[in-house]
Amino acid sequence: MHASAQVLATPLAAVSSDRHLWTVSEVLALYELPLMDLLWQAQGVHRRHFDPNAIQRSTLLSVKTGGCSEDCGYCSQSAKHKTGTERERLLPVDEVVAAAKLAKEKGASRFCMGAAWRGPKDKDLDQVLDMVREVKALGLQTCVTLGMLKEGQAEKLKEAGLDYYNHNVDTDAEFYGQVIKTHTHADRLDTLDQVRDAGLKVCSGGIVGMGESRKNRAAMLVQLANLEKAPESVPINNLVPIPGTPMAGVDRLDPFEFVRTIAAARITMPTSWVRLSAGRQEMTDELQALCFLAGANSMFYGDKLLTTGNPDVERDEALFERLGLTPV
Repeated sequence: MHASAQVLATPLAAVSSDRHLWTVSEVLALYELPLMDLLWQAQGVHRRHFDPNAIQRSTLLSVKTGGCSEDCGYCSQSAKHKTGTERERLLPVDEVVAAAKLAKEKGASRFCMGAAWRGPKDKDLDQVLDMVREVKALGLQTCVTLGMLKEGQAEKLKEAGLDYYNHNVDTDAEFYGQVIKTHTHADRLDTLDQVRDAGLKVCSGGIVGMGESRKNRAAMLVQLANLEKAPESVPINNLVPIPGTPMAGVDRLDPFEFVRTIAAARITMPTSWVRLSAGRQEMTDELQALCFLAGANSMFYGDKLLTTGNPDVERDEALFERLGLTPV
């Protein structure tokens, strides 16, 4: 085992003794297995913890689009990139509730609300709290992604009835500075600590295909798996290169490498929901099926993911029918 792998795999916090602490070299070894052997192992882990034919469906709505002060290299909503995404106001609560009702009618069990902020101001948070209360009252699980939180904000979200807070680590600490410079990897982890301390469930994953190495992908999964408690929900995003962003010209990730990432996430985080997220629009039905075989059991469902497209509901329903999958 390489010494550098030991350093990168150091857990962020004490982890209970009955959990395996992953190292980067161990996760790299998973990636390097013959694909069929990796899928066999991942499917075995999956079946021990989940119904292999059930897929949880979430819908994501951008409640405040554009004008973000951060410089995330992949994001169309950064004010620092010329992508054509306009700065918009925070949506009224009644519009959000109407979208949530429609999502529920179409089969979503979780409704996620995203805002393009570095972090919410208290006056904006008050309106988001109203959204959470109203959506929760519909019988949906609630999730928000609002950027970095200040002290006390996670507790307010919990009191309003929030179930999940999404805050992705995006990539591993070593590669992070090549993606984002206006905040640090440690800033991300601080918000995750606040979320967990408030008693909220954590939704945290990353983005692959940004030009990172396989070792970076493995280290990102180690970072997540070795948290004091692994995230209950792990979205795996495949970069959608957006014109006007610094990553517009990045080469697309090999599809089988994406499948390997899904399988490694399932093996390292056996009880987490592993979600197909951004990039699903570009996936064939066959590739999605392979991801489900690798252990993905959650997906974003609906017309759009924040500012990028998503497969339409009819296509998803047809795919579920063809594969014999049932919604959660």
